[in-house]
Amino acid sequence: MQCSPAVAIVLSHNLYTVLCIPHDPAALEEHFRDDDDGPVSSQGYMPYLNKYILDKVVEGTFVKENVDELCWTLTAKKNYRPEGKCVLPGKDAFRLWCLFIFLSEDRYPLVMIPDEVEYLLKKLCMAMSVELNCVELEDFISQDSVQQNGFIVWAFLEMMNSGKLTRGIAKETISMAIEEVYREIVGDVLKEGYLWKKGQLRRNWIERWFTLRPSTLIYFTSEDRKDRKGNIQLDGNCCVEVLPDRDGKRCMFCLKTLTKTYELSASDTKQRQEWTTAIQTAIRLHVEGKTSLHKDLKLKRREQREQREKRREAKEQELQRLRALQEERERKMAELELLKEAQRQAQALLEQDEQRRRQQHEQLQQALEIQLKEAEEARASMQAEMALKEAEAERQRTRIKELEAMQQRLEEALQQEIKARQDEEAFRYAQARLLAEEEEKMKALMSLREEQEEYIQRAQREKQELKQEMESKSRALEEAQMQLEEVRANRHRVDQDVVAAQRKLRQASTNVKHWNVQMNRLMHPIGPGEKRPSVGGSFSSFRIPSQKDSGLRLRQKSDEQDEESKENMESRGGCESDKRFSTNGDMEIP
Repeated sequence: MQCSPAVAIVLSHNLYTVLCIPHDPAALEEHFRDDDDGPVSSQGYMPYLNKYILDKVVEGTFVKENVDELCWTLTAKKNYRPEGKCVLPGKDAFRLWCLFIFLSEDRYPLVMIPDEVEYLLKKLCMAMSVELNCVELEDFISQDSVQQNGFIVWAFLEMMNSGKLTRGIAKETISMAIEEVYREIVGDVLKEGYLWKKGQLRRNWIERWFTLRPSTLIYFTSEDRKDRKGNIQLDGNCCVEVLPDRDGKRCMFCLKTLTKTYELSASDTKQRQEWTTAIQTAIRLHVEGKTSLHKDLKLKRREQREQREKRREAKEQELQRLRALQEERERKMAELELLKEAQRQAQALLEQDEQRRRQQHEQLQQALEIQLKEAEEARASMQAEMALKEAEAERQRTRIKELEAMQQRLEEALQQEIKARQDEEAFRYAQARLLAEEEEKMKALMSLREEQEEYIQRAQREKQELKQEMESKSRALEEAQMQLEEVRANRHRVDQDVVAAQRKLRQASTNVKHWNVQMNRLMHPIGPGEKRPSVGGSFSSFRIPSQKDSGLRLRQKSDEQDEESKENMESRGGCESDKRFSTNGDMEIP
């Protein structure tokens, strides 16, 4: 603390005076000598303040308001500089400063958190019977310095002096509200007001101004509190009771002590309830050893804030845990996506294998066709060779011609079989398309039926409004049913066509088998000297070269494979035909 000895002497003298500490002015000047022998010169003023002044303070021997006024005088001269039109008089600024000190946090420098500022402003607005301007308060609270450190007292006074929170309110009203809140919070006044009191000797009723504090109930002649008429000490033996109306007085109650009973009368039932509750609160505070209600409320609010902070931290921890669980879930979902991707890749590999097998099948079919061509070439060469020996084997040449005619008929039968298979495929595609169409129509029919049921339910509430729409839906349903019947009829016709095509295919296969049998009979050569068999007889004695036999065996093997593939297609046709119908009733032709 940097100051001159004279200033330190004046400050110390004022502190001794307001704290009611006996002191010797000569000894005080001796403490602040200019040489180095005094206690202040070696240790500074703060240790001197603690040792020679504060340690000698006796609680209850001084007036706290005088100490507050001295501290206000020391600090306000340097820090409190209202600019322009000052809303707050000096006395109101001092009282707000005292309220700020009372509600501030227990750390230095003193700050008040926004919750306590809002609490104080609400108390002031309640005393003025107005609503708090929360928008302006939020603007002040949203400042970065307030968010980080809280309100300092000079910023708080500047905010109150700005007039934004008290716009449109008279200065006298503001001063009365500040004084009321100051007396309630700093002065520990639980309640004040006029009550009728019954005298102890004359037993007459007199109106007095009562002031209730945690340990006493004082009453004065008037509200200026200059003429004190009595003091009622409150302790654990006191109690308050409600009395019935009598002697022309209403809303009566009594305060009982160990020695006396005080009969009181309020202006109305609400005031009586407030007074009885306040007196019971004062008795409770005295029993609990508490000297100030608002100190207790301040501690409770602080505990509530700490609990809210703990709950907020617990909630944050829970949110972090939920975020971790969400991240774990997302990670598992990513793993699941990877598994799905692997499954899709495996499916693609299976499709590739299927495509490869299909290509191998086509290559095998091409190889069989090449072998068939080679067999044809071998037959041609055999015919040329037989032409050179025509003179020796005229009967053999005749048989060869018959074989060639037989082969031509076989080729025609093969062409008929191919055409029958193509017809069967076309009918099968048509059947599948009609099945798909029937399925779509069925879905549309079910959708229309569901819509009709929904409209029927709505018709119970709005029968007259939706009658025409229900009729149109019914007509649409009937048309859909007619279309479904038409699709089913088309499907039945296509099924009949498929059956006819299958019948033709079986007939063609039978013809091919019959010609193969005839061909096998004609494959045996006729020896010299043998007679030509009659019509319808066997050709067991006829024999052609070995190359022709191998070609015919390949042809028979190809016919057997074609017959097996036809049977497989017939077995799959029944399953696939149910899946290839569209809604317009047309066939899907590849």
